Amino acid sequence: MDVFQRRELKFLINRQQHDALAQLLREKMVPDKYGRSTICNLYYDTPDYRLIRRSLEKPVYKEKLRLRSYGRIGPGVDVFLEMKKKYKGIVYKRRVKVTQEQAMAFMEYRAPLPENSQIAREMVYFRDFYKNLEPRVYLSYEREAWYDPVDFGFRMTLDQNIRYRTENLSLAEPVDGRPILPPDLWLLEVKASGGIPMWLTEHLSRQHIHKQSFSKYGRAYMELLEQRLSESRGRSYA
Repeated sequence: MDVFQRRELKFLINRQQHDALAQLLREKMVPDKYGRSTICNLYYDTPDYRLIRRSLEKPVYKEKLRLRSYGRIGPGVDVFLEMKKKYKGIVYKRRVKVTQEQAMAFMEYRAPLPENSQIAREMVYFRDFYKNLEPRVYLSYEREAWYDPVDFGFRMTLDQNIRYRTENLSLAEPVDGRPILPPDLWLLEVKASGGIPMWLTEHLSRQHIHKQSFSKYGRAYMELLEQRLSESRGRSYA
């Protein structure tokens, strides 16, 4: 699918809650095409991090652009250029299949995308509106992905070992970085184009799992700010 429109609910769960949920998922859902995989992303932003700063202010409307691969890539391997928008709690995602080389040429040299579609035109507008977008953060994680075999619009993902870096900003580089969560925590995302099944609502209640706001890129940005502040203090005392 190149177009997504859905609600996304996020939860942080511990190992015990993860294991109980994993058993339920095996009973109720099916592993998706990628199943267990390593997700790698390059997040584009302005030099002053305009996009993520606005996102953290929790506006009614926000948007971001990223390049995504499933694992470390080699030359010419297909990846996805994704534009994600959120308006009044509804997430809209558009994406096109490209190579990393095509994406870089599109962003840096204004080269055309390989397809001339409405989605491609929206990305051209996004790129030209912000003018000086460039890769700012590499972010990766290990993901378990599941879907409902009856309601294809209902998905759940479990992300662990979320890491980021601000150097070696390429999907062809090794998958590594600084962690933003302890190793015994998972980020659970519930993604639904319709309603949430009662069996899941009851399970979350029994396990005392509560919805919360969490942005991987946002958390990485806050970690980066703290790191820079610490370095600045160290230079002041030197």
